[in-house]
Amino acid sequence: MTIELDTPSIPAAHALSGFLDGRVHLPGDPGYDAARVAWNFAIDQRPAAVAFPRTAAEVSTVVRLATESGLRVAPQSTGHNAGPLAAQGLDDVVIVRTSEMGSAVADPVRGIVRVEGGAIWEPAVDAAAAHGRAVLHGSSPDVGIAGYSLGGGIGWYARKLGLAANSLTAVELVVADGSLVRADADTNAELFWAVRGGGGNFGVVTALEFKMFDIQTAYAGMLMWQLTDIEPVLREWAAWAPGAPDEITTSFRAMRLPDMPDLPDFLRGQELVVIDGAVLGSDERGEELIAGLRALRPFMDTFARVPAKSLVRLHMDPEGGAPFASDSAMLSSFPDAAVDAFIAEAGPDATSSLLMAELRQLGGALGRPHEGGGVLDRLDAQFLTFGGGMAMTPEMGAQAHADAVRLSQALAPFDNGRQYSNFAENPIDARSIFAEDRWTQLTGIRSAVDPHGVFAANHRIPRLYEGGRPQA
Repeated sequence: MTIELDTPSIPAAHALSGFLDGRVHLPGDPGYDAARVAWNFAIDQRPAAVAFPRTAAEVSTVVRLATESGLRVAPQSTGHNAGPLAAQGLDDVVIVRTSEMGSAVADPVRGIVRVEGGAIWEPAVDAAAAHGRAVLHGSSPDVGIAGYSLGGGIGWYARKLGLAANSLTAVELVVADGSLVRADADTNAELFWAVRGGGGNFGVVTALEFKMFDIQTAYAGMLMWQLTDIEPVLREWAAWAPGAPDEITTSFRAMRLPDMPDLPDFLRGQELVVIDGAVLGSDERGEELIAGLRALRPFMDTFARVPAKSLVRLHMDPEGGAPFASDSAMLSSFPDAAVDAFIAEAGPDATSSLLMAELRQLGGALGRPHEGGGVLDRLDAQFLTFGGGMAMTPEMGAQAHADAVRLSQALAPFDNGRQYSNFAENPIDARSIFAEDRWTQLTGIRSAVDPHGVFAANHRIPRLYEGGRPQA
């Protein structure tokens, strides 16, 4: 699977071919097809080139060479959330894969972890844990920290401590002229505000620094029921979740697990309801908070005092990449009618190809303004829904996407009209991510930092002409 060598952008990309000692791959090269693969194998990325820099200096050179050749640049570490980028067309784009820039170092004196731009969460979690602390990681160990954090970041401490973007203390990135800049509260403060929620529209991230928190353990785990028990469980959880104290963060999933050898025997081929989460508090407080759910007699209950670092795998997300299709929505409420709609699409009598239909519990610190936060400092919703299914073939992918969209449409009466970028795996209008009063400021900063539109991002924030008309 390669693009034709007479594609107009290919001669321009050849300016990069002798650079990075073979770590630049062009269409037709032996390593091109492997280099262009995203975490989601179902996404068909076909860029003009893929570059694998190992240092910030190499990123700078790639950006300069690309722009001198009339090419755009797309930052990418793991390739999570790559669908919206690929849909834009990548014929004139150099994907800069930062996956070889993956170090993570904790600084207990400053109370931060510093990571390179391509780092994934597990090394950062381990670095913090070595000092008895935790970071605001996601639900999977192999998600890229940069994309996750710059898109918001919802983890197991989110209702108490907020979005991961709010824990960032500095971002270093290569901007459109190839220079390396640092953005923090005192230096390039407007850029620092914009990247915390604005994603990869402003440059290629080469390093991030973020706070550690004094969390060594948590009361965490999961509860499981058969899918046939979904109605009383979902009604209880949906009624309890909006008013639950900030110290607990949970998710709810209806799951149809395939009969695959990689799964444990007790999960293989099962149809289940799973509630997982964590409590930042004592065991007694944790038992009190989940008592109503436990009263519904789950067949499995793993809630217990566990090391904080173990939470990075609590959600059992697939690791190493997988082909899938999905859709998502943010919900302002989840009344009984929403419970009925969810069960109709994901319950035991539904004819759905979805591997899972998920609801994330929001609220708490996630819904409150964060002093000193970025453009996306909170999420104005009670729940976030996400439906996903396997896409082993194009036909399977089309069916999974259709079923995920159908789930979102069934919940449309409760949709708040906004999107959460990290869960938006399909093209969306980026305006829907942000509060209206922040959009003009955000596009103005994009115009100042990237006046010629060098960077291509998953969810594109446009530049403005001086007259204020949108520009690509």
